[in-house]
Amino acid sequence: MTQACFDTSTTSTQRVASALEGAASPSAQHVFTQLYADAARTTAQHCDAEAQVGRSLGALHGVCITLKDNIDVTGETTMAGGVVCAVEPPALHDAPVVQRLRDAGAVVLGKTNMSEFAFSGVGINPHHGTPVNPADTAHARVPGGSSSGAAVSVALGLAEAGIGTDTGGSIRIPAALCGLVGYKSTQARIPCTGVMELSRTLDTVGSITRSVRACLAVDAVLSRQPLPTDATELRGLRFAVPQTLMMDDVDATVAQAFARALRRISEAGAQVVEIPFTALGDIAALSMPGGFSPIEGYAAHHARLERGAHQIDPRVVARMVLGKGISAQDYLELHNRRNTWIAAAHQTLHGFDAMLCPTIPVVAPLTEPLLKDDEAFFKVNRLLLRNPSAINYMDGCAWSLPCHAAGELPVGLMLSGLAGQDAHLGQMALALENLMNSLHA
Repeated sequence: MTQACFDTSTTSTQRVASALEGAASPSAQHVFTQLYADAARTTAQHCDAEAQVGRSLGALHGVCITLKDNIDVTGETTMAGGVVCAVEPPALHDAPVVQRLRDAGAVVLGKTNMSEFAFSGVGINPHHGTPVNPADTAHARVPGGSSSGAAVSVALGLAEAGIGTDTGGSIRIPAALCGLVGYKSTQARIPCTGVMELSRTLDTVGSITRSVRACLAVDAVLSRQPLPTDATELRGLRFAVPQTLMMDDVDATVAQAFARALRRISEAGAQVVEIPFTALGDIAALSMPGGFSPIEGYAAHHARLERGAHQIDPRVVARMVLGKGISAQDYLELHNRRNTWIAAAHQTLHGFDAMLCPTIPVVAPLTEPLLKDDEAFFKVNRLLLRNPSAINYMDGCAWSLPCHAAGELPVGLMLSGLAGQDAHLGQMALALENLMNSLHA
């Protein structure tokens, strides 16, 4: 039956009914681009009927999940948070990740809002509105992007997992700002087929949940490569804390929460070592003339830009056209520079079990100032993307874990490693989650 990390106190039918009621509430405004109400009820009823006779449909039997709007579902045009795609043909097949979720018994509740074409870490969407971050009921704060609706659907308790994508932090950013767990695996673990492309070099599929175990359970289905689910012993582990770039412009709330987390980790017997890691400061220059996302994004979406740029978020257009006219020589050289940089990063991190830093250097910014001020928007967007995008550039794997205390705005602790270190990293994430839980209980 369903793993213990998911809610089994009520039936799947009851959970779907509650989720659909919640989806119609004011707090969930702008979270969904569409709901599969009838299909979700039917699937839930089937799950309950099977459970009554002792049969399980799979590892996610009856678990409510949501899908980011850039993931293919059979018979629907994939919109990716926009409107320009409306004239395009519907998908002929579910994306492999969707089929794997269905095969595991998951209940697909609906598709969630996102930054258009996944090209922003803020989560603002001019077409479908911007979900409100549930972490602050007094002020409208951004949820983070690009998987904005995915995170808010989980934060509001409407779904037990939100499936998202991460090109430069788009799972970890909203997870951190909404007080949730987000996992970006090594890219090759999960197929991106049937997911609208932003950057084929960096795009990764993953999930946002309330716990590490829930993320691991979803990852096992998405990747078909289950990771260990036993927490490792923290004593004796060595964590690198890079001082270059990652700690710049950290606000007081994040600085306090991060220092407190490091103190707890040290008290648990792990070594916490500050290192320069100067190569992190080289990423921006190495990524000129704009990095993989504008170049590969323009290649993927140029026909849409030519057909209907006026229908696309101007802030997305402004960044995507940076990839226009880039030569094959420049593009291949970008890959060469990245490969050289990754080799240097491996040398720097040799001897460490993982790297620790704040997922995001600031708490969730207020939404209103970013809606009309492009300069403010782009400044915040760069700040939100800065730390997590370095791990995508590394082709690494990373977790964002809540590390704030009760009553504080959410702060994420990012635990990251090199490509292929997912198993060890997951075991460390379980241990760190146990350590952090007492802070925000």
